[in-house]
Amino acid sequence: MSQIPDSPSRREFIKQSAVAAAGIMIVPRFVLGGKGYTAPSDQLVIAGVGVGGKGESDLAMFVKSGKARIGYLCDVDDRRAANARKAYPQAPYYKDWRRMLDKEAKKIDAVSIATPDHNHAVVTLAAMQLGKHVYVQKPLTHDLHEARVLTEAAKRYKVVTQMGNQGASNDGVRQLQEWYDADIIGDVHTVYCWTDRPVWPQGIAWPTTKGTVPSELDWDLWLGTAPYRDYVDKLVPFNWRGWWEYGTGALGDMGCHLLEAPFRVLNLQYANAVQASVGSVYVDEFKRGYFPESCPPSSHVTLTFPKTNKTKQDITVHWMDGGIQPTRPDELGPNEKFGDGGNGTLFVGTKGKMMASTYSADPRLLPTSRTNEVKVKQTIARVPGGADGHYGQWVDACIAGHGKQTVSSPFELAGPLTEALLMANLAIRGYDLQRPKASGQGFDYPGRGIELLWDNQQRKITNFDEVNQFVKRDYRAGWKLGS
Repeated sequence: MSQIPDSPSRREFIKQSAVAAAGIMIVPRFVLGGKGYTAPSDQLVIAGVGVGGKGESDLAMFVKSGKARIGYLCDVDDRRAANARKAYPQAPYYKDWRRMLDKEAKKIDAVSIATPDHNHAVVTLAAMQLGKHVYVQKPLTHDLHEARVLTEAAKRYKVVTQMGNQGASNDGVRQLQEWYDADIIGDVHTVYCWTDRPVWPQGIAWPTTKGTVPSELDWDLWLGTAPYRDYVDKLVPFNWRGWWEYGTGALGDMGCHLLEAPFRVLNLQYANAVQASVGSVYVDEFKRGYFPESCPPSSHVTLTFPKTNKTKQDITVHWMDGGIQPTRPDELGPNEKFGDGGNGTLFVGTKGKMMASTYSADPRLLPTSRTNEVKVKQTIARVPGGADGHYGQWVDACIAGHGKQTVSSPFELAGPLTEALLMANLAIRGYDLQRPKASGQGFDYPGRGIELLWDNQQRKITNFDEVNQFVKRDYRAGWKLGS
């Protein structure tokens, strides 16, 4: 397959012209290969970067579409890559994605990125600059600056992009859209999103004991853009999520799943203000622990979005994690689950309310009896397979070529969505910023109890400059965003 796939009609014209010139009868491919046979030339050749855990399941779902072939594998940890290497024995294996792209770019059509958050952007932009379609696990990036860069790059390089928040392809979010567009709940002014994450350690001190780097792991490559640190146990492969240098906390893990519906239903773009409160950890009597390197155990963030073409006023979006939930709506029965019990999204309108579970599944009007009583016309096409179809949808769009088919979470939508949750993290991180008191005794915390005001054009907080250090990281020497 070519770097950017030709249209089927063009391939057929070239093939038939060549065969006709040779005086040879054309035999349909399905006759040679059997019913349902897909020729190698009609398959999307995918390279996986980060092929353990979620990356492994992503690759399996691409293959399940019947139109993709896993051509190359890359992972810094041989242990995590073991299953993928067994599943795709013909795929050459690399540890350094840069070497893989340098050597194999001409043979690759698309790249799936499922590394830790801090390395998403550098891999993704490098692939896009080579003209490769990209599928990137959520959140799209680690930093606000990176999210804006990838959003703009998607317009410039004209490749097919998709973020891995598969709920964006679910029927549920489309049902929510149709209810809202039919004015069933009136004008939405407030949204609540909540999760029981984190399910990894947060609000803790960085380990003081140096670990031994496993022989199968290239620790320097795993660190990538992050500052060098000595290896510590239990950071890899999962608990990095709770550390700011690598992860983005509960917001990064679940925000793209739960905030996606409000963005799509209300056509939200960029927030203009944010405030936060976070859970405390006490290490002794009246002694609050101070762990600025670690995400907090819980948080409540309030984002304000300007009104859109789908609303009559500004919209307030509440985010809650660590098991914190909003007050149950009066319309919900005492034994009915709020969301799915641990996660959910609630829309509050002037005429009613609606809610959904993780991935926008199980959409319901409140009271829930209305869900089956209210009938609206289906106006939005469903994605075949729903959330599972998110993968095949991207494969089909890549084969068709840029601009030929729609996908559910292109960077033009995924970028602003990611920026919203990362802006929420600005307020969370700002909560712990210290400033020495004038007396020299102790510290003030100027980021607590205030609302941060965001200038979207300048990409900075205008009333608390210290927090802007988190808008754009300084990469470790030898790493940069783009060529």
